[in-house]
Amino acid sequence: MLENDNKQKSNELVVWITIFVIAVLLICGGVFLMFTNWGENSGKPSDNNQNVDNTLNVDTKPIFTIDNYPKVDASTATQPLTNAVLSNFVGIDKKELDNYTDYTNTHSAYLRLIEGKKDLIVVTQPSAEELAYAKEKGVELEVIPVVYDAFVFMVNEKNLVNNLSIKQIQDIYQRKITNWSELGGENEDILAFQRPVNSGSQTGMLNLVMKDLEIMEPLTQEVQIGMGDLIDAIADYDNAKNSLGYSYYYYAKSMYTYDNIKFLSINGVAPNYENIKSGAYPLKTAYYIVINKNEPEDGQVRKLVNALLSTRGQLVAKEAGYVPVN
Repeated sequence: MLENDNKQKSNELVVWITIFVIAVLLICGGVFLMFTNWGENSGKPSDNNQNVDNTLNVDTKPIFTIDNYPKVDASTATQPLTNAVLSNFVGIDKKELDNYTDYTNTHSAYLRLIEGKKDLIVVTQPSAEELAYAKEKGVELEVIPVVYDAFVFMVNEKNLVNNLSIKQIQDIYQRKITNWSELGGENEDILAFQRPVNSGSQTGMLNLVMKDLEIMEPLTQEVQIGMGDLIDAIADYDNAKNSLGYSYYYYAKSMYTYDNIKFLSINGVAPNYENIKSGAYPLKTAYYIVINKNEPEDGQVRKLVNALLSTRGQLVAKEAGYVPVN
């Protein structure tokens, strides 16, 4: 009888030891997996920040000096790109860039290029007026895509409408649709803003959206200039609940002053990094390098063009938050 009791106790001890060993192994395995997964995921950009990649291995050895670097101008939306390029290609500290740059805006940049005051500009496509001015001056422009972007429409985040078709946008800007209730929103008049003629955004609106359709007269507001004089100027988007505006994705996302706007999906596709890169978003466009076509093939301007389009240049653009074309 005693022998049986001892045998039973021995079996129970073996069972408890086995359970203990299995528990230890499970705990150790869990810890191992936890640290393995941490190691695999650490340092990776989050999904919410895929348009800015600070982990790229970009060469930083200078390929220009400040003396042989071409004279560059840029639109407001592309100045972060041209700054990043200048810093990388010349080796200038980013805190010192203001000492070496002379930027205006899209239209002024075109005028300066055409008049020979600048060698290269990074902007949106030229407007009809800018092309006519170049022709008048005997200058043929060479326009080269350097990074992708998208033309976006924005409303106040409280607006019930989340998607518009291109046809609906055209109808709004031809006054065929005038109330948000016609689009599934509230019963409020649509306050459809525009941008000044020859601005990059207005050129995009006419070329990408309206095409051959005539656009309505823009909203205006009185603006004071000089010694108390008032003029009618194109009204700025005010982000009221019934307002509609447009811009370029990079500019609106990175530089816009309102923090309670939302971008509308167009034809059911949202404007984001992935949809812009893949071409799924229907109003995909680009920013362009523009130079005088007569620039010599072996000159510094062409060298800068080639560098911008090289693997290194495109990595610099991606690191700055833009969508590379190559």
